[in-house]
Amino acid sequence: MIVHQQPIVESSERDTLSDDDKLPLFPDQPQPEPYTTVAQVGDIQEGHGKAFPVGKRMVAVFLHQGEYYAIDDFCPHQGASLAEGYITDCTIACPWHHWRFSLDDGTWVDNPKLGVDKFPVRVFNQQIQVQVPLES
Repeated sequence: MIVHQQPIVESSERDTLSDDDKLPLFPDQPQPEPYTTVAQVGDIQEGHGKAFPVGKRMVAVFLHQGEYYAIDDFCPHQGASLAEGYITDCTIACPWHHWRFSLDDGTWVDNPKLGVDKFPVRVFNQQIQVQVPLES
């Protein structure tokens, strides 16, 4: 009888899956959207924002008091880039007509029934990443 033995592989040599590569526990259930890298830490100055294309959207990412925020970049009033606005008290003011939106949840400060989309944002390995629905 011939016995085939697998070579012993040190743990540092094994292929490992990152959190993004792991298979879902329940494949029939909807999975969360993937995160997309838009910038590196240091690319966005404190108190400022930058716009990035993600899928079919433009996403404005802001750095305010050491935290990153991500919202839809287009003001619903007349389409100005919110990334070009100015931050005051965790709100971003549109550079054209000063409509103000909360960085926390995207609501329009003057009428919370309206607003722009807010997206999850994280820092992973010094990369700023946003989670935007793929169909958007």
